Amino acid sequence: MRQPAYPPIAPREMLPARTLNLPGRGEVFLRDSGGDGPPVMLLHGWMASADLNWHASYIPLVEAGYRVLAIDHRGHGRGMRPLAPFRLADCAADTAAAVELLGLAPATFVGYSMGGAIAQLVARDHRAAAGGIVLSATAQHWQDPETSRIWKWMGVVGLTLSVAPRATWSAGFKRLRIPVSPRTSWWVAEMMRHSARDLAEAGRELSRFDSRPWLHEVSIPAASVITTRDRSVAPSKQRQLAAAIGGPVFEAPIDHLEVTAHRAEFNAALLQALAAAGSPERAAAA
Repeated sequence: MRQPAYPPIAPREMLPARTLNLPGRGEVFLRDSGGDGPPVMLLHGWMASADLNWHASYIPLVEAGYRVLAIDHRGHGRGMRPLAPFRLADCAADTAAAVELLGLAPATFVGYSMGGAIAQLVARDHRAAAGGIVLSATAQHWQDPETSRIWKWMGVVGLTLSVAPRATWSAGFKRLRIPVSPRTSWWVAEMMRHSARDLAEAGRELSRFDSRPWLHEVSIPAASVITTRDRSVAPSKQRQLAAAIGGPVFEAPIDHLEVTAHRAEFNAALLQALAAAGSPERAAAA
């Protein structure tokens, strides 16, 4: 039986969109709530986009008084498509440059999964842009044997997504037992915005990332949100990172891909972490 062709309608209204032309870097896509609250830059994970990762957090953060920014990284979503290979360090430079161009430095950078690696690089390489960082569902490295086996398939991933993107994403959803629905139709439509080449190279970049040699030298206000049911980034690895960067640790009892489905649990922990990594006044109020 032929599957229904649901229109790709977003599950909720998104924050206003804007593009920024970063001098010497290129044009980036950004969600920006506006306002004069403390600025928070949200950094999404691998194979996601700002909207896919953060749409359920936008309004709660705005209602808590923050100016919310969320960027699409290179090759992801509506992110820039440079000729150069995907590099996490370039993503860190992009997001720091965006904050500085808007006159919002220092901001708090929130990194989820791959975004956590980018946030660590912002803290190391662009300290003037970062007033603090919040790390969630992320790690210091992805070089354990089990994860390393996944990276070996990046060439195949890039090829299949290039040749048959819709079929590849649909097959992935089926493998995860995610049914076809109006909601998943929007997910697939968003994922089809990605660059197959950049997704594969982003996977290789994550396989090379390792902040263990230098993270102890980074001094920055920090907090962590541990996704305690995470089957993609082991909670033990998340706690190792939290111990290395320092700062308070909060917990969200969710799996890696449940950040929007279980938004109440995640956002409660995220707001606590933001308060802890930000001003003492907000930390006391939380």
